[in-house]
Amino acid sequence: MQRRMLSREDEEAAGPEVEVRREDQAKINKFSRLHQRELNLEEQLKALNKEKEEMDDISTELELVDEDDKVPYKIGDAFFQVKATKALKMVEVSSSKMEKEIGLLEDKMRSVREDMTQLKVDLYARFGRSINLET
Repeated sequence: MQRRMLSREDEEAAGPEVEVRREDQAKINKFSRLHQRELNLEEQLKALNKEKEEMDDISTELELVDEDDKVPYKIGDAFFQVKATKALKMVEVSSSKMEKEIGLLEDKMRSVREDMTQLKVDLYARFGRSINLET
């Protein structure tokens, strides 16, 4: 295995070596946890948005059905025959609950990103180019 020596430019770009203090390590760890939380929130948000879009499609389809017709409506693991108007109301209720959930997730995401931005500012100020926090 061949070792590569750093050029003078590489050393200057890295800047002086800075000691990592306990509080620095705590900030780095917190940034990492926040990044993982952000990824999880993004995944949940993506799934909820897809489900919301599907609910909107179902709602549109139900509007085209005769209001006295019975349609299958899934509750838990079972399907029940309900009037189209009742099914439409239940879909609208579910859809509005989903919108609230999406709003809460977006708020959490915004908060996590704000915290991550502050940590980036602090850590880049301390370590300069010698730390990479790009996600």
